[in-house]
Amino acid sequence: MKSRLLAGVAALVLAIVGALLVVSYAQGADTRAVQGLDPVAVLVVKKAVPAGTPVEALKTFVSSEELPGKAVTESALKNLDGLAGKVTAVELLPGEQLVAERLIAPEELKASGSVEVPKGLQEVSFQLEPQRVVGGRIAPGDHVGIFINLKTGGLEAKPEKETTQLTIHKVLVTAVQRAPVPTPSPQPTADGSAPPAEDMSLPTGSLMLTVAVNDVNATKIIYAAEFATLWLSKEPLNATDSGRPGIMTKPEVYK
Repeated sequence: MKSRLLAGVAALVLAIVGALLVVSYAQGADTRAVQGLDPVAVLVVKKAVPAGTPVEALKTFVSSEELPGKAVTESALKNLDGLAGKVTAVELLPGEQLVAERLIAPEELKASGSVEVPKGLQEVSFQLEPQRVVGGRIAPGDHVGIFINLKTGGLEAKPEKETTQLTIHKVLVTAVQRAPVPTPSPQPTADGSAPPAEDMSLPTGSLMLTVAVNDVNATKIIYAAEFATLWLSKEPLNATDSGRPGIMTKPEVYK
């Protein structure tokens, strides 16, 4: 009886030891397999990144991931150090490695005159005066907030009230067209020296802006351009969205 009990205990101990050895071997095999592939940690896109996105806003779109060395692109980036001020040249899709050539200076993006329209969006154009477009300081690749002002009908309960709302956030500007402005001849100063090159004159004329939006927002913009008024803010992708002010009326202005 005692011998059978001892034999049973021994068998149980051997089974446990065997299971531990199998698990240990399997884990070691996984480790050896990864080491054999020479893994490299690189930045991988986790969600779609619009063209013109600043490097400062990329942290929410990418993450570090270990990939087999043979699968890593030569120019793949391991971090964003030293890249401040650059923007994405094109739309980046989930799963792709972030490579150096996808990041360019904003001037390079704007020099092309327009940017690629992200998949699924459509373009719509409207014309505004410079004071409604951040003094005319908007260029392709920038993102804007679109405010819509209604003289009546903005509130169902009080349709007679004038209203303003930041209706569409962080809209990609794909093109900007301006009327040509004549350049005045520089006049010499009293001492005969050349005047400073900086032009401090106010912008004149209207700007034609083209933005990429979905079908619902395109309808809102067209309605506002036809029956209401529009005002834009320069709203980069990393701009804080407080969830307010909602619909602004006269009583809310002083709150």
